[in-house]
Amino acid sequence: MDNINDRKYVGRLIISVLTEQRNVREAIKLFPESTDKSIECAYHALVHYAADEDIRYRDIEYRDAQDDYLESIAQTLSMGKPLPRNIIDEYKPYYKGTAGVWKKGFAWCKKEFLRFINI
Repeated sequence: MDNINDRKYVGRLIISVLTEQRNVREAIKLFPESTDKSIECAYHALVHYAADEDIRYRDIEYRDAQDDYLESIAQTLSMGKPLPRNIIDEYKPYYKGTAGVWKKGFAWCKKEFLRFINI
């Protein structure tokens, strides 16, 4: 697929998570392999969303802010547009690809997830 169609697809994936039509872990697995920085950024934002499940449960304001942030990412991508540079730069330290990384096995995924949350 080309970047525009991939962005639209990712936007729909994120919306399906926010509207509780899809489990966040399932959506992460469905991300297309891509070198598009907007898609990589959205991937890492969704992984971060999954990692913050306990915080989201305890802190309603945090949950609302994170939902709004993901919604804005999803809306931009749903139009096929790239994300603004400042959003992409926030996730730059974590860029190592997208969904293809989950195909390397559970142990590798666990290691990457722990690296992502700085443990």
